[in-house]
Amino acid sequence: MKKILYPGSFDPLTNGHLDLIKRASKLFDEVIVGVAINRDKNYFLTQTEKVTIIKECCAGLPNVTVTPFSGLIVNALNACKAQAILRGLRAFSDFEYELQMALMNRSLNHKCETIFMMPTPRNSFVSSSIVKEAALLGADFSQYVPAPVFELISRKLEVMRKPQ
Repeated sequence: MKKILYPGSFDPLTNGHLDLIKRASKLFDEVIVGVAINRDKNYFLTQTEKVTIIKECCAGLPNVTVTPFSGLIVNALNACKAQAILRGLRAFSDFEYELQMALMNRSLNHKCETIFMMPTPRNSFVSSSIVKEAALLGADFSQYVPAPVFELISRKLEVMRKPQ
């Protein structure tokens, strides 16, 4: 059984992320979406919110599972018994960082392979950071995220903006 781990912070899950998950689910027996905890980052969504919303968005994909993890990606890879890591490359600027990560992961675990997938042109410029920025500044970001993600973020923003 060929399993692939798709790690990320997914803060928030974008249509680009979901597109990669869907496409990978056609290529692999199992896709494990690993929601990473990085204690140095300040997230907009909690890990529980991210895991729950990704599960909801992937409900129609029976070979996709979602799990939280912390620490090294290679340790998560071993824990879920996956053969490879999935990473998206939106632009050339992503390549240098992702190449370094892939080489480091392979040096930590010689069996660790990294599979790169390109986004569809429609999603090539979309990142979680850009979506968060647009949302926080009041722009319509609905076209960049799945509907459940849009609803969750909109509810959180409404609570944040209410006068105390």
